[in-house]
Amino acid sequence: MHVPIARTLVSAAIAGVAALSLTAQPTAAATFPASHPRVLVEYDRETGQQPENVVVTPDGKLNVVLSRAAQIQEVTPGGHRRLLASLPQPADGGVNTPALGFNLATGLVRTDDGTLYVGYAAGDDTLTGIWRIRPGGKPQRVIPLSASSLPNGMALDERNGRLYIADSTRGIIWRAPITGGTPTAWASGAAYEPTSQLCVNGLKVHKGAVWVSNSAQGVLLRVPIEPDGSAAAAQPRATGLPFLDDFEFVGRSDDVVGALNIANEIALIHPEDGSHSIILTGEDGLQGPTSVALRGTRLYVLSAAFVLDAKPNIITTHFHRGHDRA
Repeated sequence: MHVPIARTLVSAAIAGVAALSLTAQPTAAATFPASHPRVLVEYDRETGQQPENVVVTPDGKLNVVLSRAAQIQEVTPGGHRRLLASLPQPADGGVNTPALGFNLATGLVRTDDGTLYVGYAAGDDTLTGIWRIRPGGKPQRVIPLSASSLPNGMALDERNGRLYIADSTRGIIWRAPITGGTPTAWASGAAYEPTSQLCVNGLKVHKGAVWVSNSAQGVLLRVPIEPDGSAAAAQPRATGLPFLDDFEFVGRSDDVVGALNIANEIALIHPEDGSHSIILTGEDGLQGPTSVALRGTRLYVLSAAFVLDAKPNIITTHFHRGHDRA
């Protein structure tokens, strides 16, 4: 689909790959604690196989959202792929999807029984929202959102039966029962809104708080969950992170591995003091990173190559865990 250049750049930002400078060159290759990166999977951009989000199953496989294709795929540690599910395509191609002009599958979480929840922005009141896929079952929309929403990152609080959903065009974190139903606005305001680009993006529940990236503001926020379940005031924990998209905590520590789309880099972020270091760059095979996953000493990085003339991929690298801070 032809999209005007301004919309293309915004679209790339939504999907997790911002308008990458064509003249910028990476300054370093893999840096401790990452080492020995290699390409696990290469995808076909022409068919919409652009990986956007990922969860790791207990047996070490990856469940991967292919954004433009609106598919969920299983990837083994050896790189073998299997289609798990496809979401229904809007008849108009998603032309009314905010900022994008095309439909996009986004966030992903997995419950202990293997049920998947997938975010879907389709510019259609009957399709936009959160879809549930039970093992062996067909996708079913269980949390509706309006066509004006762009659900992006998601976080699961399985103990309390709740889903948190980042809405990247409306600057809202929604909350909904995992069983489904109408979501409620859990957090909103200036800390969550866009400045010149899109806003809340990656999302995780960690140690009694919701952590969220505001990509436009380049900040990682911690939002404590009050005893009554409401949102406390947002606490900036790290800044200066250009278009921080999805992220992952390092074990039980507060350290975070995050995807920096504009810079085409992966950062190790220390919320304790707000500092960060770059551990992977384009020299290591990144093609516009969208999300990351950690399992043991293995780090996986998904790149969607929305604006780069390159193949989308999944990079895997060794991640030294000896530096973890409890």
